[in-house]
Amino acid sequence: MHSILIRNNVKILGQGSQVILFAHGFGCAQSSWKYITDAFLADYRVILFDYVGSGQSDRNQYDYHKYSTLEGYACDVIDIIETLGLKDIIFVGHSVSSMIGMIAALQIPKSFKKLIFIGPSPKYLNDRDYIGGFEAADIESIFNQIAEDYVGWTKTISPAVIDKAEKPELSDFLQECFEETEPSIALAFAMATFKADYRDQLKNLEVPSLTLQSSKDIMAPQSAGDYIHQNTRENFLVVMKATGHYPHISEPEETIREIKEFIEDRKVDDRSMDFTLNNSYNF
Repeated sequence: MHSILIRNNVKILGQGSQVILFAHGFGCAQSSWKYITDAFLADYRVILFDYVGSGQSDRNQYDYHKYSTLEGYACDVIDIIETLGLKDIIFVGHSVSSMIGMIAALQIPKSFKKLIFIGPSPKYLNDRDYIGGFEAADIESIFNQIAEDYVGWTKTISPAVIDKAEKPELSDFLQECFEETEPSIALAFAMATFKADYRDQLKNLEVPSLTLQSSKDIMAPQSAGDYIHQNTRENFLVVMKATGHYPHISEPEETIREIKEFIEDRKVDDRSMDFTLNNSYNF
């Protein structure tokens, strides 16, 4: 097997010819998609992977300098695409992987057919009129908590970001995902995530995209999703009934339905048809 496929623990599943590449978010691994992937296996070729330092990736290839910015992670996405010779892929990115996917699509746009952003944010830090949801002190506190007691932080943050109190097993599952990541690597990934600002690059994206925004998300407020929608060509916004930052875990059926409606070009209802003049999507 090719070294890149081993490095990123790449798995190829499914029966179809259309490729869907699922990219997990911070602190997780490809296992975080387990509640939705089965719904795509009959009709799509599903590709899963772990970022270096996450899950079952080859941690010997982790490089703190390379992965100090999201561009380093985007390089790995491009490596996977080019190693497998993929074309016209549908990229589904959760959280920080939304912007990682955008970076990759800006570099090799012909390889991408559509992008789906789940709980995206182009910048987490509040900045004048822009509401990312966090003040500098909030972010510094997160870094300190991860550095001082990563396991303790995961126990606190997991139920808050899942936002599904009636199903504690889901926050337990997320916590287990978090704990698979080495604390020093988790801290470096958090720093690359929370210090990023990709607002200026949104206008350059030409690949059609969908923003799936939870109706309540403490990590990526609706203002962040609105900003992406308003500043990205051919971006379609859906505000989901789901709450929390992990709708693919907490509300898999709704997440599956919205993804399929977008990639299959099916008409959706009017609740999200709030396009600006340069943000149209033809169904």
